[in-house]
Amino acid sequence: MSAVSPLLSQLELLRVSVDGPVAHLRLSRPTKRNAINDQLITEIHTAILNLPGEARAAVISGEGEHFCAGLDLSEVAERNVAEGIVHSRMWHAAFDALQFCRVPVIAVLHGAVVGGGLELATSAHLRVAEPSAFYALPEGQRGIFVGGGGSVRVPRLIGVARMTDMMLTGRVLNAEEGQAVGLSNYLVGEGEGLAKAFELAHKVASNAPLSNFSVIQALPRIADLSRDDGLFLESLMSSIAQGDDAAKERVRAFLEKRAAKVSKS
Repeated sequence: MSAVSPLLSQLELLRVSVDGPVAHLRLSRPTKRNAINDQLITEIHTAILNLPGEARAAVISGEGEHFCAGLDLSEVAERNVAEGIVHSRMWHAAFDALQFCRVPVIAVLHGAVVGGGLELATSAHLRVAEPSAFYALPEGQRGIFVGGGGSVRVPRLIGVARMTDMMLTGRVLNAEEGQAVGLSNYLVGEGEGLAKAFELAHKVASNAPLSNFSVIQALPRIADLSRDDGLFLESLMSSIAQGDDAAKERVRAFLEKRAAKVSKS
């Protein structure tokens, strides 16, 4: 394990460590089911913006029995409208920083992935779930509305109709249902999530950095564009990526049979 900067080592509710090219961010409020208060959302934002320079991928997980039970409601009850908007935008800034991080981020999901916890998870680029994971958006039953980007990110994975059902009825999806509708990319055995996430992170970290950056920066933006604009941006990104020296070497390695071909695993 490599040492992290003094700034990251001083965080109180988020533990940051580095394993070679992979940074590990751990939510550390287990007695609160890793519910996100103002301090924790600020620390998440700080960590994402100040990842160690050697990091080429990141893993985010939760200590204890749950990934994240969402917003800490004890900080919400007395906010007025203006304060609520500022608070929501603070979450938006943190999760936008995560989604458009300079490196791919993989979330490990177990136990509660609820409300703001689901918003956090859907900000990551890949999600590995364990059988204990369950997903819910209880804001409708709390008299509130999602405020951490969920109305934008969650429907892109599961559709507006499913999110509407979860918010109106309080429907809870188990790990298998979450995998079936696209909330997770991988479903592994209990206690195997972190190992799988690190396996994926090290694999991703071995890609050309510019290729990874292009995937996580361009794909979500292309999805927001018209067909013609999307195709034009695709041409730009394709040309930039293939012009990179690392990409040229990888193509040469393939042509010279120094790189493995794609095969069924």
